[in-house]
Amino acid sequence: MATRVYQVKGMSCDHCKAAVKKAIAGVPGVQEVDVDLATGRVTVTYEGDLDDARVRKAVEEAGYEVA
Repeated sequence: MATRVYQVKGMSCDHCKAAVKKAIAGVPGVQEVDVDLATGRVTVTYEGDLDDARVRKAVEEAGYEVA
């Protein structure tokens, strides 16, 4: 397993956190998603190859922006 960290803009509450977590969890290969609201950092633990474009698209479709 490996991890990748994203900086996500626009999250301000637990609802935001849950929405981003759910969106990224749906990307193939993702095993775990940890969202830190205070810093905007989202740590994704995955197995195999992670499609970065799919992660970014999932975040954007949830209404947030990957920096």
